[in-house]
Amino acid sequence: MGSPEFAVPSLEAMLARHEVVLVVTQPDKPAGRGAALTAPPIKVVAERAGVPVLQPKSARAPEVAQALAATGAELGVVVAYGKILPEAVLTAFPRGCINVHGSILPRYRGAAPIQRAVMNGDAETGIAIMQLDVGMDTGPVLLERRTPIGPRETAGELFARLAPLGAEALVEAIDGLVAGTLHPVAQDHTQATHAAMLTKADGVIDFSRPAAAVAAQIRGVDPWPGALVQLRRHTVKVFGAVEVEAFGTPGTVLAVDARGLIVACGQGAVAIDDLQLPGRKRLSVAQVAQGRGVQVGDVLERALLEPRA
Repeated sequence: MGSPEFAVPSLEAMLARHEVVLVVTQPDKPAGRGAALTAPPIKVVAERAGVPVLQPKSARAPEVAQALAATGAELGVVVAYGKILPEAVLTAFPRGCINVHGSILPRYRGAAPIQRAVMNGDAETGIAIMQLDVGMDTGPVLLERRTPIGPRETAGELFARLAPLGAEALVEAIDGLVAGTLHPVAQDHTQATHAAMLTKADGVIDFSRPAAAVAAQIRGVDPWPGALVQLRRHTVKVFGAVEVEAFGTPGTVLAVDARGLIVACGQGAVAIDDLQLPGRKRLSVAQVAQGRGVQVGDVLERALLEPRA
C-alpha cells in the first residue's frame, strides 16, 4: 500500500524478491495545468508488472479489508500511503502490516518526517521499519538505518536518498521476519515528536530568525511549498541556503557574490543560491543580478500568502 514516488523503490524491491499479489494506492488525481487525471507513481509500476491495483476512496471501506484478506498474502507492506489504516486492514494478513517510515522513530511521527528533519536543522535522520498498529506511527520498530543530512541537502534531495535506503531496509526486515531473527522493539512514547503536514505558510521566510534556522527552513520546504519572500511587492521563491558570517538589518541584501545572495538575518546571514521571480524560470543569483532583478540594499520581507489589495 502506497502512492508517491517515495514508495516506488520499495515496490520494485518487493517485485524482485517476493510475490506481490495486490497493490493498494490512492485514486487518480487531477494534475498539471490541464488538470488531467494522473495515476499515482506506484500504480504505474504495478500495472507495468502486471499486478492488480485497488484504488479505494477510503481504506476504511469494508471491501478493502476483504479484498486484502482474499489475496492470501501473509504480510502487508505500507509505504507513504497517506492514511491511518483501520484495524480491519492491519489484521487482514497473518503477519500484520509493516511500514517504511522516513525518520528514526519515535522522532517525527506523522506526514512530513523528512521535511521537518531538514527544517529543524537535524544532523541525522534515517529509515525505520515498524510494525503498524492503529495509532499514527506508534507501533514497535523492527529495524532502522541512519544517514547524515548534508549541510546543503534539501528535503527533495533527502527524499531521493531515503527512498532506496528504505527499500533496502524493507528487504532486510522481511528476510529477518522470515528467518525469525528480527523482533519488534517498543518505541519510547515519551520521546515522540510530531511531523505535521506542510502548508504554504511553512514556506514563508522570516529573516529576523537566526541564520541557521532560516537556511534550514529554505532547504526543508524545497521543493514544496517552496521558500517565499517579498521583494518590491512581488512574491519571490528562493532556493538553496547556508549560514555565512555577515551582519546587517534582517532581510537586507548585503552582497551578491560568488557565495550567492547574502541576506542578513536576526543572527548572522544566509547565502542563497537561486531565485525565481514571478512568472519566470528559476535563475541563479548571478543571472538575476545581471538583469538587476535584485541588488545590494534591497530588503526581502515576509511573503504575503494573499495578494495585496
